Order: sequence, then structure tokens, then C-alpha cells
Amino acid sequence: MTIDSGRIPNSFFQRDVTEVAPDLLGKILVRHYEDGRIEKFRITETEAYRGGDDKACHANKGLTARTKVMFDEGGLIYVYLIYGMYWMLNFVTGKPGDSSAVLIRGIEGLSGPGRVGKALQLDKSFYGENLATSERLWIENATVKPQFTTAPRVGINYAGEPWISKPWRFIVKE
Repeated sequence: MTIDSGRIPNSFFQRDVTEVAPDLLGKILVRHYEDGRIEKFRITETEAYRGGDDKACHANKGLTARTKVMFDEGGLIYVYLIYGMYWMLNFVTGKPGDSSAVLIRGIEGLSGPGRVGKALQLDKSFYGENLATSERLWIENATVKPQFTTAPRVGINYAGEPWISKPWRFIVKE
């Protein structure tokens, strides 16, 4: 893995979610754990959720206590709990009010957003944290941009068409 080690500024995230999601592929997710360890993981899979119009997006129902951070400017962390046990890691994108986010579905050696959250030891305290200033989690550049493929998003049948079929899942080619 080739690492540039430059922290990505929030301006990277302040673009359309369907541009940010594939651009995150190959970038390095850095986690500074409470025990002092620092581990780096290459991002291998993402999903884009485009604000209020996207019926699969949490913000589709409007501003709530859960989605409030999604309405802020890009570069913040949005975490939420599923099945009472898995914290999902998302990065807010766009300008204030866009309410879009990228779900991190996979990191090198680990597939599935629940597994990612568990490996990163996420919890509610990450909600709203700024990627540009966080001492616990941030994204760094990588000099190699991987090839990728697209696919429909996973687990969103409730959203109906056309949202089910949107090719907004981005996966690094092996």
C-alpha cells in the first residue's frame, strides 16, 4: 500500500456524494485507539446516500435528532446503531443542508459495514466528530487510485425503484 500520509481536508467531502463515494476508494482510514495503537486501513467499498430525495437515505424523512449531523457541511462523522449491536460509519458530504453521506462498507481485509464498525471500535461518541481535527479517526491520501466497479446498494428494498437500482455502491476491483 502506497501512503501519502496527508490528512484529507473537509473540502474533499464538500462535494456531491456520488463524487466523494468513489473518490474515497483506496484512501486510508486511520484509527487511533484508546490504548495508543494507530492502525491504517485502505477503504475498499462505499455506498452513496443522496439527501432528502433519496428514499434510501436516513435524511429522506427530514431533520431528526438522529440525522441532524447529515444537514451540516461535509467532513463530519455520522454513526448510527443497527440491530442494537453494530455501529455504521458514514461521512457527511456536500454543503450545509445537502443531508448526504457515504457509508463505509469495506476496508482492506474486512467486508461489511457492521464488521468495519466493530473493528474500528465505534460508538455513539463519534457522532458529529470532525474528520479534519479528530484525534481518533481521519482519512489520509493514498498515491494509488484503484480501479473500481459499481453495483446497486445493499439492503434498501424498502426504498423502492429507482432507488434500489441506483449504481451507488462502489467496490475496488481485486
